[in-house]
Amino acid sequence: MQTRLSTTRGPGCPEDMWRPNRIATLACQALAAEAELTPKPGLVDRRGPGAHRDLTLELMLESAAAIEPYFAAMGLASEGRRLDRSLRRQLATIGRYAERAMYRVTQGSNTHKGAIWILGLLVAAAARERGQNAQEIAAAGGAIARLPDRMQPALLTHGDIVRARYGAAGARGEAINDFPHVIEVGLPALQAKRAAGSSEQLCRLHALLSIMSHLNDTCVLYRGGGEALHAVKSGARAVLRAGGPGSTRGREEIQKLERDLITRNVSPGGSADLLAATIFLDALERRQGEISKDHSEWEESDGAA
Repeated sequence: MQTRLSTTRGPGCPEDMWRPNRIATLACQALAAEAELTPKPGLVDRRGPGAHRDLTLELMLESAAAIEPYFAAMGLASEGRRLDRSLRRQLATIGRYAERAMYRVTQGSNTHKGAIWILGLLVAAAARERGQNAQEIAAAGGAIARLPDRMQPALLTHGDIVRARYGAAGARGEAINDFPHVIEVGLPALQAKRAAGSSEQLCRLHALLSIMSHLNDTCVLYRGGGEALHAVKSGARAVLRAGGPGSTRGREEIQKLERDLITRNVSPGGSADLLAATIFLDALERRQGEISKDHSEWEESDGAA
């Protein structure tokens, strides 16, 4: 278990970052950082829409801004609360309003439905008690997810269809199991590359590829089936084996994977959501007042480790 973070006031007032509205802002900054990160195979980034036809970077950023008030409402609802069914029901209601706000902004496109579930739980968990570390927040979010929700959706979601067909856990299973691809894959990958001196852009790309190489991504399974999932996992592993996204061979493997995913019309959206969760929890552990955007150019990473 990692050491609990200090909440003592000091330079930058770390205590202030645990207010629900600040936690919500960090969550939406994490969504923006994920969207802007470039290059992401098959995903929306600063180059274009990836394998999507109805999404743009601008739409992703507008969507993130639209759901921030609902993350703040989840944090306020959870502050100092017990983990019980009443809280679970309240968070579910707020989450459904967040989805409606997202669809209004995007005119029906799904930009962040999975992220509302994943980050909403983590925001609520973080707001309950100040100074928790990433593992404690993930465990509390998992405990909330395991509580029953009486208001089940009337229609099957894409995740429901994929779970029935392939047995993949999806966003719901990730939360119920305390976010293993964030705690055991994404965060260690991000932090290891940072400790090695890599740029923040390369650290985040390394974390994304690590998640992609392990996750049974329901977004990929829904659009491309098991063959596409194998292509995503094996392609991500090939990048990492080639030296990672900062190496010449690694960049060549990313370009190869990008072409393959666009041809297959698949996008690892589940991995992207978990990267956003990774960036969010990392920021809380580091007591960051804000999460930096990805302003770097891909060409500038030549020769980076």
